Amino acid sequence: MRANIGVQVGVGVLLVGALVLIIWASASLGGVTGEICITYNGLTECRVASGNTEEEAIRTAADMACSALASGMTERINCQSSTPTSVTWQ
Repeated sequence: MRANIGVQVGVGVLLVGALVLIIWASASLGGVTGEICITYNGLTECRVASGNTEEEAIRTAADMACSALASGMTERINCQSSTPTSVTWQ
């Protein structure tokens, strides 16, 4: 019976530790969030992204939008280099 209590306490400590880690990781996510729209080859895609800086959020959202707009590495690079059609900070 004593071995079972020790296992239960150990599992409880691990679960609490995992929960604390998840909350800490969520709280330390980027401080800037925005919706970025990219127009490439006549098509427009908008994505929401977060980052520590505005530039990081723009780059992340542009990468996601361009993966839907462009096919192939060359097109994707060209798309990612284009200026966003709109940027809305949240």
